[in-house]
Amino acid sequence: MTEHKTRVVVIGGGYAGVIAANHLLLRPGVDVTLINPRPRFVERIRLHQLVTGSDDAVVEFAEILGPGIALVTDSATRIDTATRQVHVRDGGPLAYDFAIYAVGSESGTPTVPGTGEFAYPITGLEEAERLRTALGKAPGDAPVCVVGAGPTGIETAAELAEQGRAVTLVCGRILGPYLSGGGRRSVARRLRTLGVGIVEGPGSTVVAVTPDGVTLADGRRLLSAVTIWTAGFGVPDLASRSGLRTDTIGRLLTDETLTSIDDERVVAAGDAAAPSGRPLRMSCQAAIPLGAQAANTVLARIDGAPPAVISQAFTGECISLGRGAGIIQLSRRDDRALPLYLGGRAAATVKEAVCRSTVATLRREARKPGSVFWLKGGRRGAADTVPVLR
Repeated sequence: MTEHKTRVVVIGGGYAGVIAANHLLLRPGVDVTLINPRPRFVERIRLHQLVTGSDDAVVEFAEILGPGIALVTDSATRIDTATRQVHVRDGGPLAYDFAIYAVGSESGTPTVPGTGEFAYPITGLEEAERLRTALGKAPGDAPVCVVGAGPTGIETAAELAEQGRAVTLVCGRILGPYLSGGGRRSVARRLRTLGVGIVEGPGSTVVAVTPDGVTLADGRRLLSAVTIWTAGFGVPDLASRSGLRTDTIGRLLTDETLTSIDDERVVAAGDAAAPSGRPLRMSCQAAIPLGAQAANTVLARIDGAPPAVISQAFTGECISLGRGAGIIQLSRRDDRALPLYLGGRAAATVKEAVCRSTVATLRREARKPGSVFWLKGGRRGAADTVPVLR
């Protein structure tokens, strides 16, 4: 008699999806399929390095997926919860008993005039490659504007300036909104040492992008041969297209066990999950633990046990400032920044170790499911209560 295997389809091969797929192998009798639109894993935290040529930002899936996991290189187009099938663009539908929704994040929909036509986002692999090509065609002394002063914008501006580019970082209201005051001043000093112009404060929001520059809210014009857009992220609309409820930007609404509020056989993880309508910060620091916890929820349901609520703590934020410096901004477990940071070359060393450790964690979980470790106990507040399906 053939043993029945529980079919789990993981949608998305980023940090959360890969760790979830590997973690599911803790239980014998689980048949895992991973759907991803690209044949290789993208290290999104290194895409700014791909732009400047210091890293290719990709890893072969064979290095980080456990034995027996089926990789389907295709794009999911719809989740049919009635028939329990995931439809893909080029192949036939994939049947599932449980689906893990780990589609990640992407560049937000452009709302500023000219952004779609003249600005270069850097959220995905193809976007980063397109930006690299554009920079390669621009003269070495041509002005470059980076719009958005979160980690991606700061890292991209520093990396380019270190290579001799004339870079202006357009922050909007403030440089590094997450950072403590001391951390922000440290970043500003390093950027200015590299020659980055910093534009922040009232009137510094970009209101239009043209082929040769940007216009700020106060009327100022900044020349730019290549404008890089890092201001804001969105998520794929697969959940809403599948009739599943989402938050305002499209993240799948779940309870505190990461279970969809519409279907208990759909579990979410990573950037595209909104537990109780209060998503965690988009980061691989959150994605990897959420992926493991999503897998634990599925395994509990397979065993007929109640799944655990998420428990996850943050430690801070790591930002590289070129190859020779960085900042490690420390935080409370609930992700509020502390007035403590590490800067300079020591921080660059730590940041590089963190980047390497993320891929090492995926490899280790592939070899030994259940080995992934994360800090727990970050305060989630009162059990806000999106209803749980029974």
